[in-house]
Amino acid sequence: MAKKDVNEMSFLDHLEELRWHLIRCVVAVMIAATVAFLLKSFIFETLIFGPSKSNFLTYDLLCKASQLLGFDSFCNTEFDFEVQSRTMAGQFSAHIWTSITFGFIIAFPYVIFELWRFISPAMHENERKHSKGFIIISSLLFFLGVLFGYYIICPLSINFLGTYSVADKVHNDFDLNSYIGLIRASVLASGLIFELPIIIYFLTKVGIVTPEILKTYRKYALVVVLILAAIITPPDIASQVIVAIPILILYQISIYISKIVVKKQRKRAKANG
Repeated sequence: MAKKDVNEMSFLDHLEELRWHLIRCVVAVMIAATVAFLLKSFIFETLIFGPSKSNFLTYDLLCKASQLLGFDSFCNTEFDFEVQSRTMAGQFSAHIWTSITFGFIIAFPYVIFELWRFISPAMHENERKHSKGFIIISSLLFFLGVLFGYYIICPLSINFLGTYSVADKVHNDFDLNSYIGLIRASVLASGLIFELPIIIYFLTKVGIVTPEILKTYRKYALVVVLILAAIITPPDIASQVIVAIPILILYQISIYISKIVVKKQRKRAKANG
């Protein structure tokens, strides 16, 4: 059966098309999650619990970086805490959900590909041709964000929370799901935050955002970035600075991307007019 032209498709046809794209995304994530499930030892011993070990490669770099800023916040990596599972199904549940998280991360390029396949029929031929790099760029940004979350946000959070104490009598025994939740939130949130240039690109394309708006609200964006950095990192200045810098760089890149999009739109309008 021939595929219907996008202009002839009804709302229900679009929903049916979207449903199949989503099904294929879920299947891809499940296949990748199954692979992750089988690699239990590597996923947990090396990746999940890596940032809780004092020899994790990031800690030495963070220590030197903090000393350059006049702090020594990250130089104490002797973690005196244990991770425990307090429910019967706790470890199995953690294994399942961690595998799904890794499945989503691994399958992200395919998920983006399916998204592009869904929206591309509505694009002009010229737009479709120039947007093929969208899959590569968005995937690259997402993976950079995931790495930033894993190697920067996670060690910052574990270093602070794992050594924080209100009294000597209180010993830190963290729940397994709480610990993994911290890793998962840090990694996924960072991956999605790094998609900011892609989001700005599409918002500019539909006319919601312009370079002028981004410039005008840059000082407010700075405040939002600092608040965001304070939320996803421990409450010390060094951590917030380290996290805020790449987000501000992404914001500046987004302004540049918005300029390019508007410039091309104006040139096309002038040529057609």
